Amino acid sequence: MSDITERLTQAQVDQYHRDGFIRLERIATDEEILRLRKAYDRIFAEQAGRESGDQFDLAGTDEEGQKAVLPQILNPAKYAPELAVGDYLGVLNTIVKQLLGPEAEAGVAHAIFKPARYGAMTPWHQDEAYWEPSLNYTSLSIWMPLQDVKVETGCMQFIPGSHKQEIIPHHSVNNDPRIHALVCEADDSKAVACPLSMGGCTLHDSRTLHFAGANVSEVDRRALILGAGLPTTPRTDGRRFIWNEIKETARQKREEAART
Repeated sequence: MSDITERLTQAQVDQYHRDGFIRLERIATDEEILRLRKAYDRIFAEQAGRESGDQFDLAGTDEEGQKAVLPQILNPAKYAPELAVGDYLGVLNTIVKQLLGPEAEAGVAHAIFKPARYGAMTPWHQDEAYWEPSLNYTSLSIWMPLQDVKVETGCMQFIPGSHKQEIIPHHSVNNDPRIHALVCEADDSKAVACPLSMGGCTLHDSRTLHFAGANVSEVDRRALILGAGLPTTPRTDGRRFIWNEIKETARQKREEAART
């Protein structure tokens, strides 16, 4: 395991705080990634969590019988517990504690699948734009592909330094409140693409502007996303995210029905 990034250098820590993201060549072995991929493929084939609203098409209207162009599963370890165990989590926990502090701990948050040839792009956005607006966050996301990724596969792209701003206005893709995905205006002239080999990952701040292109390759793109953060604190400025208040997604309806 000599090639595994088990601890960041000070230069890497400084880069993360300066740019709002960092790219790591290897935090897991090929054997571990293949183990995770097996569980990942199973739950996507089963559409695990669809009835409860955990599985849905991120980029489409998510209608029954419609081919999903960007399927996502929230809380995938609920359906495949093996995703939340392994050496890779120990490595990531060491790293997130370096970046955020000793209280930070990584956990599996969601999984996104981009089918070969037609997997849709993930538009420019800030993760925090999806979250509860009445709270302050100190958090990051870990994006870990389960195969090699290039620009044509849909690797992550970031705008350096964009995490230093507040949350900018977002809206649903095509201004359609039935679509879960959010998009915002972004000057991508300085965007940095982060292709990765299997076993690598990127980490980015919750406010860093990021994007992943459509999968125009012949290879399915699988990505497991983990989150880590410090305890939230309440805001007192009355911040609102109107773009979330007006959403009317099929996912929400399934989730509400499952609760009754």
